[in-house]
Amino acid sequence: MVKSLLNRIEKFEIIHISREQNTRADTLSKLATSLNGDLFKRKYIEEVHFPSIEGPWVIQSIDKPNELSWIDPILSFLLEGVLPEDPTTAIRLRRQAANFTVIGGELYKRAFSGPYLKCLPPLEADYTLREVHSGICGEHLGGKALANKILRQGFYWPTIKQDALKFTQKCNNCQLHSNLMHLPATELSSFQSPWPFAQWGIDIMGQFPIATGQRKFIILAVDYFTKWVEAEALAKITEANAKQFVWKNIICRFGIPAKIITDNGTQFTGKIFTAFCKDLHIQLVHTAVAHPQANGQTEVTNRTILKGLKTRLEKAGGQWADELSNVLWAYRTTARTPTGETPYNLCFGTEAIIPVDIGVPSLRVQTFNFNNNEEKLRDNLDFLPETRDMASLKIAAYHQRIARHYNRKVKPRCISVGDLVLRSLEAAGKGPQRNKLSPLWEGPYMVASMVKPGTFKLKDGDGKMLPRTWNIGNLRKYYQ
Repeated sequence: MVKSLLNRIEKFEIIHISREQNTRADTLSKLATSLNGDLFKRKYIEEVHFPSIEGPWVIQSIDKPNELSWIDPILSFLLEGVLPEDPTTAIRLRRQAANFTVIGGELYKRAFSGPYLKCLPPLEADYTLREVHSGICGEHLGGKALANKILRQGFYWPTIKQDALKFTQKCNNCQLHSNLMHLPATELSSFQSPWPFAQWGIDIMGQFPIATGQRKFIILAVDYFTKWVEAEALAKITEANAKQFVWKNIICRFGIPAKIITDNGTQFTGKIFTAFCKDLHIQLVHTAVAHPQANGQTEVTNRTILKGLKTRLEKAGGQWADELSNVLWAYRTTARTPTGETPYNLCFGTEAIIPVDIGVPSLRVQTFNFNNNEEKLRDNLDFLPETRDMASLKIAAYHQRIARHYNRKVKPRCISVGDLVLRSLEAAGKGPQRNKLSPLWEGPYMVASMVKPGTFKLKDGDGKMLPRTWNIGNLRKYYQ
């Protein structure tokens, strides 16, 4: 057999060696005769988990060329002295390699804060991020804390901090449970009223202790120019009551306004009130949900009226409805900071006589003359346009001061049409349903349109538009 095989070999050489140098082949030749004969009588059972007639396995694979990781050039240089052809790249690699060493065929980085750090290729780096961040011992750390923990565990790759920040930014659970943002995201914008009684803000206050007639709410309106306030105590807040209040307290006294600003209460967004404003060509503006700052003038007036009621009532809370007119009278005859004038003066061109002028007669009361009173009142009306012009300038200056103070706190956040966002559960009216373990955000939703800077219309995953507008302060950009 050997001779027949030799005929097929072009060149060969036979070398004779002694038995002592050929121990492996000698042992193998004696193995068959030295085995116990009973060994071949044993039966071996092999479990076959698949039928022998089953078709071949089909594995779909995609050929992808092997990509060099950041480790390979450094490792090649340290082990074999291989450098890139480009001189600049070679110099950079040589300097970079001084911070690394090879232990057991693996690359390690010399660390300043501890022992050697094991260098990880991209796949192992991705696994390390997932395991440390959200694995068995993960606690969903922030980006910087995650990178620090990985370094302390002895691992390294060049973009560890950047990758950790991106990874935590896209974590779904981290986004749903992230803290609410209290800093404003857009600069302050103010509503400017061009003339008296052109623009009113309306809001609801309550619930109060039940007063006579089962009244427990206050509907309040404030003129943005003169700061004149109208308010009425009501038992129920309905569209019909809101419509009647606007007609009786605003239109019948001061004329049809150009604009009314309200929140998103059903009494202001329903068909009856909306149609009423449309028929009279009143522009009805609804503020963003859970963003009372958009109707700031009304909110400030609310606090002033509420404080006045509290201080006058002491413990007799049920009498608040009877005291409401007194508080309104005090508000109307007190100079307001934005204008420097009393609402009464900006409305009627003169100051009202209040009880103290009677109790301790003032000069105006003592020198009152019926004969020239009408002439003086006419003079006041002639001076009224100038007084209102000066008040308008003071309002503009006041808004500028407020805006400068407010805008110092602004931390801009960019949200554009088409972005995915999360919505605050509290702003969505789902706060009472939450518990300690509930997320603070829900979504994601898509930004459908921008009403104005910082105010958006949203739609859900099915493309259905969400009612009302939403301020950027109650939204958070969602990353995926």
